Amino acid sequence: MSKYEYLSNTPLNEALRTYLAFLNERGLVSRTETVSVTDALGRISARAVYARLSSPHYTACAMDGIALAAKMTFGATESTPVLLKEPDFLRVDTGDPLPEGCDAVIMIEDCVESDGGITLYSSAAPWQHVRQIGEDIAAGDMILSSYCLMEPAVIGAMLAGGVGSLEVVARPRVGILPTGDEIVPPSDHPKPGEVMEFNSAIFYAMLRQWGAEPVVYPIVPDDPARIQAALEQAARECDLLLVGAGTSAGRDDGTAEAIRSLGEVCVHGVAIRPGKPVVLGAIGAKPVVGVPGYPVSGILVLEELVRPVIDRLLMREREAGESVCVRMGRKMTSSLKYREFVRASLGYNSDGELSAVPLGAGAGVVTSFTKADCLLDVPQNCEGYEAGERAFARLLKPVDRIARTVRILGSHDPLIDEAADELRRQDIRAYVSSAHVGSMGAILALSRGEGQLGGVHLLDEADGSYNVSYIERYFPNGGVALVECVKRSQGLMVAPGNPLGICGIADLAKPNLRYVNRQKGAGTRILLDYLLKREGISPRAISGYEREEPTHTAVAAQIAAGSADCGLGILSAARMYGLGFVPVCEETYDLLVSLKAMETPQVRAFLRILPSEGFLKRLDALGGYAYDKPGRIKKIWPERQA
Repeated sequence: MSKYEYLSNTPLNEALRTYLAFLNERGLVSRTETVSVTDALGRISARAVYARLSSPHYTACAMDGIALAAKMTFGATESTPVLLKEPDFLRVDTGDPLPEGCDAVIMIEDCVESDGGITLYSSAAPWQHVRQIGEDIAAGDMILSSYCLMEPAVIGAMLAGGVGSLEVVARPRVGILPTGDEIVPPSDHPKPGEVMEFNSAIFYAMLRQWGAEPVVYPIVPDDPARIQAALEQAARECDLLLVGAGTSAGRDDGTAEAIRSLGEVCVHGVAIRPGKPVVLGAIGAKPVVGVPGYPVSGILVLEELVRPVIDRLLMREREAGESVCVRMGRKMTSSLKYREFVRASLGYNSDGELSAVPLGAGAGVVTSFTKADCLLDVPQNCEGYEAGERAFARLLKPVDRIARTVRILGSHDPLIDEAADELRRQDIRAYVSSAHVGSMGAILALSRGEGQLGGVHLLDEADGSYNVSYIERYFPNGGVALVECVKRSQGLMVAPGNPLGICGIADLAKPNLRYVNRQKGAGTRILLDYLLKREGISPRAISGYEREEPTHTAVAAQIAAGSADCGLGILSAARMYGLGFVPVCEETYDLLVSLKAMETPQVRAFLRILPSEGFLKRLDALGGYAYDKPGRIKKIWPERQA
């Protein structure tokens, strides 16, 4: 006998909560299917998607103009212009491969042509107006995590990353089963006593709008045996069933009993008007909802009780955008000539205000749109915003989702993406936003109250320890904790087989060796500078020391493409690209966490992922990591007044 009451008066929120828990207990699952990326608009990813190619996959000219070696222009000023002749440069168009021997492009607008050649009135910086390999996406980077909506920008990012197909959550097949002796298909001349069955058309349209694939079955008379047989067939063919009418307690109202005969009724009767006699049940793991016959009742039941089940089967949330006023998390400059829309991430700062951090704004950086939480609307004739100033933002994601997002600003490591995806697979209401601003970027962001966590691996040259001395220097008033993460192998990433025979840091000064570096403030850059100092090597002796990339995978992409010979990075990045690896040291990679952030459920949930079996398996698959007690608090600096 069922433990649920017949025609109860269950409050709506309680009924929905009870029903979803009931379905989960019975093993409600979503189907998946593989589709072409170009046909994936509006679909939900079933698992994480990784780039197969770098974008761009070659070193490209970013402007129309001339390509040359930047050193040819050194010293050019208004008073001492430099005259270049045709052999000194090559004419290029936007998108052309950067010619051999060139490391800069000068816009055609800055070239003054004459019979003698081209005159320049300012010098060019190495790698200006050049799109580096992997500037947008580096092969092996996670483009999209599990259970995310495929939007136009994401489609472009996937195609740019060499992904042609992906596994998505299948659209749930929803069977609509109208019942009743008195109902007939719509016609121009219904007879007295005939009720035209148009509820199915309404439900069909609503379900299509929500992303389901509805199927309308033939009308079934009020015969318990025939209703049961129709239910059995539909349950084999569909993911969810709607039974129209027969949900009340009248003589011919047998929907609840038909469901009970094949499965179980969870709730019969919900305290809503219209719509009270709804039946919520299941046949096996297939949800079955008995929908009242009155159209308005049916519409209300679908909106309030069926749509959440559709969302659950599609592994999505209902979202709505809005506009807000935000604080700028860091300085942002803008051209005076244009009204500018800048993609930015959002999070709550330590004062409880929404804080915006601009993302990569280059026209070719499509992934910045996939990661953006909002668009900052910068008016024409505005030079931008200083850190702390207010700005207007158009939300791309709802505020409640942003409030549930873990915001990580710090050193790049693929393990952050893997932890974020593992969290997402455990809780589809959880989100992680990460920006690769380097270890010092993490220190500065958290000291300003921006961000919640930051990856740090900062070496103290004095005693060889990591992170602690920096935290004590930059957080004199405390308010943070250091959470154990991993030990990771840092080394020199080289071409497969190590054709140049690179053995260690001393070899970076070899003539003609092309190095690619990390950005200033990155822990890897700080480590390199320490190692160079120990070896007595001047950075000026290294060709490419000034060439910077924001992530380990971007550095690896340059080496794999033959654009550089060597770069300091982590073993997991070298493995992604099949590169050679010369170990240099093992370093400590920890997470710096705001104590206020540790009070939030989303940050606590993220930290619980670190010691989980699923995440540790991902670490082992990446390679190059050792761990003891990830997620353990190593040290706390309690907050105290200045």
